[in-house]
Amino acid sequence: MTYQNTLAFAQQCDREDPLAHFRSKFLLPKDDKGNPQIYLCGNSLGLQPVTTKQYIENELTDWAKHGVEGHTDAEHPWLPYHEFLTNSMAKIVGAKPSEVVMMNTLTTNLHLMMVSFYQPTKTKYKIVIESDAFPSDKYAMESQLKFHGFDSKEGLVLWTPRDGEDLCRFEDLEKIMEEQGDEIALLMIGSTNYYSGQHFPLKKITELGHSHNCMVGFDLAHGAGNIQPDLHNTGADFAVWCSYKYLNSGPGSLGGCFVHERHADNKDLNRFAGWWGHNKETRFNMRHEFDALSGAEGWQLSNPPILSMAAIRASLDIYEEAGFDTIRAKSEKLTGYLEYLLDELDNDQIHIITPRDKAERGCQLSIQVKNANKDLHTKLTKAHVISDWREPDVIRVAPAPLYNNYEDVFEFVERLKNVL
Repeated sequence: MTYQNTLAFAQQCDREDPLAHFRSKFLLPKDDKGNPQIYLCGNSLGLQPVTTKQYIENELTDWAKHGVEGHTDAEHPWLPYHEFLTNSMAKIVGAKPSEVVMMNTLTTNLHLMMVSFYQPTKTKYKIVIESDAFPSDKYAMESQLKFHGFDSKEGLVLWTPRDGEDLCRFEDLEKIMEEQGDEIALLMIGSTNYYSGQHFPLKKITELGHSHNCMVGFDLAHGAGNIQPDLHNTGADFAVWCSYKYLNSGPGSLGGCFVHERHADNKDLNRFAGWWGHNKETRFNMRHEFDALSGAEGWQLSNPPILSMAAIRASLDIYEEAGFDTIRAKSEKLTGYLEYLLDELDNDQIHIITPRDKAERGCQLSIQVKNANKDLHTKLTKAHVISDWREPDVIRVAPAPLYNNYEDVFEFVERLKNVL
């Protein structure tokens, strides 16, 4: 696509956009005068689908109507409710349905996965993460090291950008594994870095980790619904994600979990068990010994919160209708247009630290501000742009392809130009 720096071009792109009508399926925040604000913060909290309220109210109606019998008699029975989400979610993350389950929240799932897939020995115990991983991941890794009796600082190996650079290089990860691979038990990498927006080569990382007899897991908090991680073919041992960012399920909603099918029936793996991971045929016969379900379902703990799952279902139904390949294709073009317009500003006060290669990023661009002046972000907010400031010096902007359009991107850069 050859971009043009005009409102007419942006509006023409919107008229030709096959996903344009999906914008009306979301509730856009409005300013004090009732005008839609420019919302570019789906990487932090996705917008509410119009249907979410009805999906939740349907479950409230069935609860009022059926009471406990709603587990079997509701329009969408509560006992198997998580299964209504599985096929759509599996497509979005590139997995087999048996490898995916929606449950708990992201960091809870990460700890559950660590129980099974972080099995340190006295000599092979270290964990590799990217140096600027999301803090919750770092805290989780440090606590796991402490739990197993290791020094949390010495046992955590950081994959770090080179001096003067913002992005991690794969060859530097190779060097880490070459030098310390015999001591490393787990590679636990954020698939798409929350700060820089860099999307890492998941298959290459997995193959590298496995070649050194390490387990490999990914945090898809900024990947699920944004990029296609192709988890099954990537071969990762596990992955975890949240659903409230690009998956639009509401603040604090449930997370998701992937366990590769080669581990599906490995009952020798340690796990923290709960009754919802037990054989469905005997789950309600309370006197059976634990019998883990096959696949990712076997890591479930408790019966799930139905109201939260109803919100997830509302969003996943939109993804199913739009098709993830189509969503991703628009995302690449839309973020490409944002990149083009930012370059057109030719302003040395800001620069993009996110990779220029569309295969190495999702929809987010991270705009680094010279001298770390948060005033710029404050002025954008006053100009009715909802974006995200991350210390020390980055404004994160994420045009989500389901509800953002080319005119949003054009107007954002016009307002940025004004406040600059």
